[in-house]
Amino acid sequence: MGVADIPLLGQIKGRLGWLDERQRVIASNVANADTPGYVGRDLKQPTDFAAAMQNRRLTMTRTNAAHIAPAGSPVRFDSTRAPDSETTLDGNSVVVEEQMLKMAESRMAYDAAIGFYQKSMSMIRLAAKKPGQA
Repeated sequence: MGVADIPLLGQIKGRLGWLDERQRVIASNVANADTPGYVGRDLKQPTDFAAAMQNRRLTMTRTNAAHIAPAGSPVRFDSTRAPDSETTLDGNSVVVEEQMLKMAESRMAYDAAIGFYQKSMSMIRLAAKKPGQA
């Protein structure tokens, strides 16, 4: 089993991909802040465990590698219309201040995920050392 096959690191990689895509969507919103009729977009929050349990939308565990998509296949995140708190007379619903808050929130989550990844990797390195090595 390689490091890339560890499920925890795969989850962190997926979270980083989602956060990267969200930053791209937010940047597009800011770029179109003066475009008449433009409605801001955002990515739907990935389902957390508690929500999955409440909605009973659980998937079966795949026990055969042939049952899941190849590792190199692109992951697609769908953006949805998410108008901000105000809409101007020209129909634009992007509030730059709200977009900046979303961007800061994404950045903090990204930093937390990177920190978690680094700690996980240091633990793996520590576990891979021979006993008695410093």
